[in-house]
Amino acid sequence: MADYIILQTVAPDYRKKLYENIKEQLPLPFKVYAGLVYFEQTVQTDITIKNWNKIHNWFLFQRSFLIQFGMWSDVLNCKVLVVEMNPRIISNWVILVLRKLFGKKTILWGHAWPRAGMDSRTNSIRSVMRKLGDAVIVYTKSQMQELKAKESHLIVEYAPNALYYDHEMRASAQQDAIGINNLIYVGRLTKAKKPLTLLKGFHMALAYLVNGEMLYFVGDGEEREALERYIREHALGNRVILTGHIADYSRLEELYATSLFSVSPGYIGLSVTQSFGFGVPMLVSRNENHSPELEAVEEGFNAVFFETDDLAHLKQSILDIFAKKGEWVTKRTDICERCRKNYSINAMAKAFVKVFNKY
Repeated sequence: MADYIILQTVAPDYRKKLYENIKEQLPLPFKVYAGLVYFEQTVQTDITIKNWNKIHNWFLFQRSFLIQFGMWSDVLNCKVLVVEMNPRIISNWVILVLRKLFGKKTILWGHAWPRAGMDSRTNSIRSVMRKLGDAVIVYTKSQMQELKAKESHLIVEYAPNALYYDHEMRASAQQDAIGINNLIYVGRLTKAKKPLTLLKGFHMALAYLVNGEMLYFVGDGEEREALERYIREHALGNRVILTGHIADYSRLEELYATSLFSVSPGYIGLSVTQSFGFGVPMLVSRNENHSPELEAVEEGFNAVFFETDDLAHLKQSILDIFAKKGEWVTKRTDICERCRKNYSINAMAKAFVKVFNKY
């Protein structure tokens, strides 16, 4: 049995480096326990993660709730356990109560607030969950400060949500505008992420984009069929490419190297620090319930905002950034350096190790 355990719904490929780095830094055995498929079924475990242990996910009420099996003895008896701060995981409630009774240390990890915000009804449920734990790990410094201010009794750390080691973050070698001629969307293809909005806005801009500019969608999900249908109906196959999910770093680096901007037509997530790690600025929908990674965004430095769901403004924003291509390309190194300083796997893993060692 491992002394340190992280229990997750799934262990996706983008967490592989985090888990590996935590294991390297800890003096005692460390393991990750997770099922195969997330609530949203396009998110799945990377079975090549070396310290991953398979457990069973049992979803209830049309995948609204989850009970996990196959790990009870280990997670109840390990020295320190990290669980998701997700009230929909019923088994986590049982684990929190039992470990509290046994005098075992349990850490909650996740977004400080639900998407509805800190004053929502569902946050009161999270507050109860937090009281059952011994400490909380959130994704950003601002969320740590907010949570400490609202619930001063809590021990809170932040682990900056990251995908790459600091040495992996580098801006494209192309520092002139030649060859940087595309837009890229990286993320799940879901309604909440609004990829179809981006496709329509790009389509409207195409009449004015005469240098073969392309749009790449990297990811999979429920909206893929709608995107394929729109591309087919409007004969956009030579300007819009759906690549599917890509985990390979080198392939992603190639795509970002030729992209002037990445785009977030819905709420922003982990893709923002991924984009900045390659030195690529982001076009962002202004009025969304963004994830806390929004704190990395600075309008004019590494981002441009467009008015939410306004296709005409999205089209004009696309045209404006291409009109200022040279200006944006010169910022790539600075964008990358800021991201490297604040959002690396090194820093993220260090926060977990700090909490593990504390207990």
